Amino acid sequence: MGDRYGPMVVSREAWNQDALRGKKIAIPGTMTTAYLALKLFLSDFQAVVIPFDQIMDTVRRGAVDAGLLIHEGQLTYSSHQLHKIVDLGEWWNQTTGLPLPLGGNVVRRDLGKEDIGEISRLLRESIRYALTHREEALDYAMQFARDLDVDTADRFVGMYVNERTLDYGADGRRAVQLLFDRAYEAKLIPTHARAEFAE
Repeated sequence: MGDRYGPMVVSREAWNQDALRGKKIAIPGTMTTAYLALKLFLSDFQAVVIPFDQIMDTVRRGAVDAGLLIHEGQLTYSSHQLHKIVDLGEWWNQTTGLPLPLGGNVVRRDLGKEDIGEISRLLRESIRYALTHREEALDYAMQFARDLDVDTADRFVGMYVNERTLDYGADGRRAVQLLFDRAYEAKLIPTHARAEFAE
């Protein structure tokens, strides 16, 4: 969940949001929640799929007009001389009053209630362990931190691994369904999905 923060669009120029219309925007993939949120925010742009860790460099080189950042780029873009145009987590919260769902674990319904419950319990225990042993988990994560210092990595991990990782909460569950509803209404997904949450 992005609670008033989330994927963001950056560019070399300090544009206003309207300037993004029709622009070429690098995205991390068409099957990402970040891309879905951007399509809900702005339908009129040219998407160019670029690996997420190459988007900032692609924008800086001018190969695209703007880039949709996920992961640590949300914290480091300004050190790359890039300007934030819109934070989609802020936009979603201002529009809906809810956090922006960005990821989750999905379990097949046909596994049955008992197995679904056990999978959910094991995932919750693993997440709870990581939260309780945060320093140890952060030490492990630093090997994947792509030139981040410990403080920035800790801040980033705290944004996306927190109590909402254990439980979306009632507002988070509403946000998931609303995201599906809006995506369907905008014809961005083919079926009207109904979210069910494992206990």
